[in-house]
Amino acid sequence: NGGQCVNTTDSAVRLTHIPTGIVISCQDEKSQLKNKDKAFKVLKARLYDKYMQEQNDELAQERKSQVGSGDRSERIRTYNFPQGRVTDHRIGLTLYKLDSFIDGDIAEMIEALLTSDQAEKLNKVSE
Repeated sequence: NGGQCVNTTDSAVRLTHIPTGIVISCQDEKSQLKNKDKAFKVLKARLYDKYMQEQNDELAQERKSQVGSGDRSERIRTYNFPQGRVTDHRIGLTLYKLDSFIDGDIAEMIEALLTSDQAEKLNKVSE
């Protein structure tokens, strides 16, 4: 074997990232310093992946709450022409001015939807 040092375990490094509990072991290199550098690079990559995964999960959850289930029974709005009313079922708001709503006077509905959305977000933050 030509006198080469094949036992690299004396330069092995183990890192533990305490906040996440991620453990990285590295004993590929002969130098402890190189093993340490390599272990830190692997740790950075794993933390980045974990962070990205959490962000993607959060975005997916947000998107799901915006899109809904797609079930046909999941009504958003009902327009009742004989009684001249429009109802948004997501927030339970009924306006008795369907004609002006159809003509584009939708500010009151949008305000109520925004208020409801902000209240929902505040509840999630305070949980």
